[in-house]
Amino acid sequence: MEGSWNARRWRILAFRTLGGVAALLVLLLAAILLTQSHLQGPIVRYVAAQSQRQIRVDGRFQVELLSLHPGIVAERVTIGNPPWMPPGVTAEIGHLELTYDLPSIRLRTVVMEQATLHLTREENGHSNWQARPPGSGRGTGPPLIRSLRMPNARVYFDDARRRLKFDGTIAAQDLPGGGPTPPLRIEGAGQLNGRSVNFTLNCDPLATVTRGHPYRFEFVEESSGTRLTGKGTVPQPFDFHYLETTFESAGEDMKDLYFLTGVSLPETGSYHLTGKFTRQDHHLEFTDLDAKSGRSDMHGTVLIETKRGGAPSHTVADLRSQLLRLSDLGTQAAGRTPQPADGKQLMFPDTPFHLQGARRSDAEIDFHAQALEIGRVSLREVATKVKIDEGTIAVGPVAATLREGKVSGGFKIDVTHDVPWADVDLRVAHMKLGQPTGNDGNADSPPPVDGPLQARIALKGRGNSLHDLASNATGTVTAVLPHGTVRSSLAELAGFDLRGLGLMATGNKADTGIRCGVASFDVKDGTLTAQRLLVDTDPVLITGEGTIDLDSEALDLQLEGRPKHPRLRIRAPLLVRGTLKHPAFSTEAKKPMAQAGGAIALGVLLTPVAAMLAFVDPGLAKDSDCGALLAEVKAGGK
Repeated sequence: MEGSWNARRWRILAFRTLGGVAALLVLLLAAILLTQSHLQGPIVRYVAAQSQRQIRVDGRFQVELLSLHPGIVAERVTIGNPPWMPPGVTAEIGHLELTYDLPSIRLRTVVMEQATLHLTREENGHSNWQARPPGSGRGTGPPLIRSLRMPNARVYFDDARRRLKFDGTIAAQDLPGGGPTPPLRIEGAGQLNGRSVNFTLNCDPLATVTRGHPYRFEFVEESSGTRLTGKGTVPQPFDFHYLETTFESAGEDMKDLYFLTGVSLPETGSYHLTGKFTRQDHHLEFTDLDAKSGRSDMHGTVLIETKRGGAPSHTVADLRSQLLRLSDLGTQAAGRTPQPADGKQLMFPDTPFHLQGARRSDAEIDFHAQALEIGRVSLREVATKVKIDEGTIAVGPVAATLREGKVSGGFKIDVTHDVPWADVDLRVAHMKLGQPTGNDGNADSPPPVDGPLQARIALKGRGNSLHDLASNATGTVTAVLPHGTVRSSLAELAGFDLRGLGLMATGNKADTGIRCGVASFDVKDGTLTAQRLLVDTDPVLITGEGTIDLDSEALDLQLEGRPKHPRLRIRAPLLVRGTLKHPAFSTEAKKPMAQAGGAIALGVLLTPVAAMLAFVDPGLAKDSDCGALLAEVKAGGK
């Protein structure tokens, strides 16, 4: 009896307990339903404190707690900039939904509708999308979510560090009809730095993402006729401090890649580029680079160490080329150089330098090329180093082969000023003038002049283009030919004797010896003034004077040859006019030459001996002291 009573008491107690719990649940549900509006303040204040941002909700605010996936719905949400940025707004969201998984309380889905994002990064690397204050260490990226929907969000992106501005729309959503784990697609279109751009990312399903498995994606970007494609992985989702991608790009101008990547590259014609990119925290690697444009190619690697905020702190590159033609680079190759009104083609291009980025750079570059073509000059086996130290660019030592001779020296450019300064010191040793350059198309034609040329160019100048630098350069230019040969017809013609005219007329290509030759110029404000022009050949001693203007590239030289043996000679200097690219030769004694022809005819008919005496040069030249002359030039440091 007593046992029965005890059992009944336990049943009554159990029913009462269950009833009490049920009543408590009812009361809690009623309290939640009645006080949801009172939860808005604590929740918003908590999120604002955690994110260090001002957050305002001006519309509906609803909390759903009694669910396996509790969530929050908020409308007309405004999120302000963090304290490390100037006052402003990061995001305005018309409708926001967040749901979580229990019991882990992890973010499950994010829905952002009618959103406008104002994303900004300053020159110092601080950005308003950072979740942590600068200097507090980096996080592991955004949290993992299982679903995302953000239809047609308006995005204003301004990156002062990388000089990028984007104004357009971005949509992100799980693809409908993708099965139980639909893939994620992100699409964007708008204006990037004033150019139309669109891009697409196809990514692994968010529902399957875990921290321990790489997250894969593929991308396509297009702008200004340039297309960039690739695929990669985020080894530790979604920590974008670690990234691996392969890429391929093609277009009309490699410089247009800036509008897709923010990386400044040279202007080119049509190009093709492939490579790999790897990021490991502050260490960036571009490997297996392979670029082609025109007939030029470039291969190599680029390693970059970055500071906090993404700014490069040190760059090391190893670049190699089978053939690099400067004509394949620059505005002319890209078809952007307007033709001069007078039709003149400059040897020194006036394309503006774009070297301001070097003011913030610290880099070391090893460069090797089997062939480097600069106009009609072809350098072989080129090797040099380039060092950039916050605005100072030093190129050297340079080693190259030019017509079996050696080129050495280097140059520096200081871009810390508004107008860059340049200091050039290049030497040429034992360059064979008669050796074909390999790209002039005249390998089968015997050279008019041959010999081992020595030369030095020591110039300083300032300007925003190569033409500007040359136009106000100051320094010296010297060339020495210790011995060699010259076509006899040219040597004789320099003295305007009749034998030379006869050799030219018959096409005679016989050579005569050069005992020595010197050409030295002082350069001031872009004008080369001849200090010594001398070529001592076996039959003729040639001297000269004059100037070369590097601004207009005009030649104004006068050569005079004095025969060493009796010759019928016309007393008229040879004038060298025209430009560096298109020199012209003439004599100022055109009328006397015509009169000379008449006198010859008359002399033949009437008094041959008298006619000959009228043209025989009575003042014969003597051999120069070449040894002393060359020693003087060497002692002068030229």
